[in-house]
Amino acid sequence: MANSRKDKTRNAWLEMLAKHKFDAEAPATDQIWSPSLECASRDELIGIQNDKLRILTPFLYENSDFYRRRFDKLGLTPTDIQTVDDLTKWPVVDKLEMMEDVKERPPYGSYSTMDEELWNKRGWMLFSSSGSSGVPRVFRYSHIDRDLWEWANARAIYSFGVRSSDTVFLASGYGPHVFAWGVQYALQRMNVASIPGGGMTTDMRANLVERFKPTVLCCTTSYALHLGRVMQEKGVDPAASSIRMLFVGGEPGTGIINTRNRLKNLWGAEIREFYGCTEVAPHSGGYSCSHSEVSEDLVATHLMEDHQIWELVDPDTLAPVKEGERGITVCTSLNSESSPQLRFNVGDYTVYSTEKCGCGRTHVRAMGSFAGRSDDLINLRGIKMYPVQLEQAIRAVPNIGDEYEILIETIDSGLDIMTARVEHTEDISDQVINEIKTQCEVTVSVEVLPPNTLPKTEFKAKRVRDERAK
Repeated sequence: MANSRKDKTRNAWLEMLAKHKFDAEAPATDQIWSPSLECASRDELIGIQNDKLRILTPFLYENSDFYRRRFDKLGLTPTDIQTVDDLTKWPVVDKLEMMEDVKERPPYGSYSTMDEELWNKRGWMLFSSSGSSGVPRVFRYSHIDRDLWEWANARAIYSFGVRSSDTVFLASGYGPHVFAWGVQYALQRMNVASIPGGGMTTDMRANLVERFKPTVLCCTTSYALHLGRVMQEKGVDPAASSIRMLFVGGEPGTGIINTRNRLKNLWGAEIREFYGCTEVAPHSGGYSCSHSEVSEDLVATHLMEDHQIWELVDPDTLAPVKEGERGITVCTSLNSESSPQLRFNVGDYTVYSTEKCGCGRTHVRAMGSFAGRSDDLINLRGIKMYPVQLEQAIRAVPNIGDEYEILIETIDSGLDIMTARVEHTEDISDQVINEIKTQCEVTVSVEVLPPNTLPKTEFKAKRVRDERAK
């Protein structure tokens, strides 16, 4: 009987996913892949979300032990959550809750809706969170997920302006991380040529840009800076190269205006952002369009609302905030067979706007893009700041090196202090101190190092070292 309920809810969920998959194989217009979805009215988008939620909750209850236990513990049934308005009945799921589940039920935890039998039948690929806490969370995806994934990513990348005349160079690793794989499969769906750049040194990648003339570079923001500098050292001007577009993701950057301007000056290229996370948006959750630059100091990122429900909540109370107010992102995934999630705390700061974009798309936009995760908060002697604020301050100093490091430690007196280690040919300590004081309201020490002293960023930048006494 239990298997019958599982199969019934799974079949209903798969039918629902197929029902809302429009313009799946090819773009409908020369600008927008799926106008019926990407230009839907607010009422139509909410209708799609409600349609999916109604089928999702019984599917989660019957196929995920993690969700069944949580429903029972909260005294809720799947029928209690049928619409977007019902979501606040369900407390936000935190990654720490998933970590505990993995500890108790290794190695995969029980939050997936894919059991061993199904994995053996149509398992596609396994991805993992970074495991920086020592407890990596694993997410297993099916071939149905792969198909949904590449379609969603194709829609996002098409919105960038990438077309079949382009060649995309993926200067990223191909480990158990969602970014490069998702892009690779989407480009295949789009009939766009690609050059996989995993396992290559930066010198090799610089030579490849010169030799094969790709038109789009796909990597993290920090690596785009590093690759461009290596090309300059080799006597090659990145701005004069074949690269016409930077396609970045994996870390904050496009919304940090000083970093964005540095990239634009270095490469002389358009910048587009690809936003997601392993837990709820392994395909694109957010993406840039041709109208992403709202002004000189403001960019906007679309969120895919037919695939996910994106909420903004107060970081302390987790209560919803009003449109136009700053909050952290919470996502309900509506586009997966094996890993739909209900109100997962992604935790990135932004402000939402439902105003129609100049590109014609109607999905909610993150104004200013995303400004770092709530769990990255730094508390120094009662003064709170985020790494993105420090980056904005340091990048404001003219001609400062691309690499920097923030060291936080406890000195013998018991006082916690912060040191910014930066690269420059001159003593620019006072400028760095003043910029950080202005942005973060904290006084720091500055260590100025010769250029090329600090390690170069090869993947996601980890610039804050917190070595305080615990």
